[in-house]
Amino acid sequence: MTDTPVNLDSLRERIDELDNEILRLISARADCAKQVAEVKTQSDPGAVFYRPEREAQVLRRIMELNPGPLNSEEMARLFREIMSACLALEQPTKVAYLGPEGTFTQQAALKHFGESAVSMPMAAIDEVFREVEAGAVNYGVVPVENSTEGVVSHTLDSFMDSSIHICGEVVLRIHHHLLVADTTLRDKVSRVYSHPQSLAQCRKWLDAHYPRAERVPVSSNAEAARMIKSEWHSAAIAGDMAAKLYGLEKVAEKIEDRPDNSTRFLIIGSQHVPMSGEDKTSIVVAMRNQPGALHDLLEPFHRHSIDLTRLETRPSRTGVWNYVFFIDFKGHVDEPRVAAVLEEVRLRASEVKVLGSYPVGVL
Repeated sequence: MTDTPVNLDSLRERIDELDNEILRLISARADCAKQVAEVKTQSDPGAVFYRPEREAQVLRRIMELNPGPLNSEEMARLFREIMSACLALEQPTKVAYLGPEGTFTQQAALKHFGESAVSMPMAAIDEVFREVEAGAVNYGVVPVENSTEGVVSHTLDSFMDSSIHICGEVVLRIHHHLLVADTTLRDKVSRVYSHPQSLAQCRKWLDAHYPRAERVPVSSNAEAARMIKSEWHSAAIAGDMAAKLYGLEKVAEKIEDRPDNSTRFLIIGSQHVPMSGEDKTSIVVAMRNQPGALHDLLEPFHRHSIDLTRLETRPSRTGVWNYVFFIDFKGHVDEPRVAAVLEEVRLRASEVKVLGSYPVGVL
């Protein structure tokens, strides 16, 4: 018992030594990042500083080499923030997202780009696309599908009229909480605000706990959190970021009906992303209206053993009862077998548009 303080002191000294070494190494990495920026700018004034394929490769390598005791995902998140801060020294990354501030889309943007990115809220998905197309921001983040409620049709429709590419993806586990303000009378709650999808994702919980409360759909969970600050009889369904932003208290946590509830977000930009070693490609295909069209579209993927990960149908804007297909599959357009499949599909389809090849989400 007598030597416990000595052992504790020595451990603290060791931690201080390690902290000093970590500080030195992070500073050295930041210096390297500044030098990279100088070299890139000298050779190409319009150089692209953020490289999605390179960052995905680095994070995968970190996760593979991680010896513990921190789990690999936690270690990758730490490196994500270091990389984000270093990238900000090269060139601050401006990212538009579906706002307002405090939404899950902002959370996805920060998860993908790190806290050092400059995130800018937009009122609608098409505004995110416009900001990227105009060059006002480097990238945009938009939701594309939820594991419970399905695809976000506005995002798919925006791709049909846009020249923007998909540069990456991020999957976010979605946890909903019932939130109240400090002025809320908890036993008098008669109204619950949230985004329509969130209300749907928490339907069973609301049926069991607030069956008589009016469910009011609003534009976003963050907007719901903001609104209840001025209403004594209302609650909101939103996530951690909105709760923190508006100073709300959690009455109940993780009230989503399905514990595996998650949403996939797309990173959109103007650049072509080279192969990272583990990639996904998204295309949109318009088929001629004839029997067996869907079979003709999918057969080349099967024959070349290319794994389809998503197939969605949307009404075509060029004719009544005509449809276009949104397809995600594993592989990159620069791979020979993928190029061969796309060439076959082009011969069978009336139109094929490659939305982008990009690294499979790491975090």
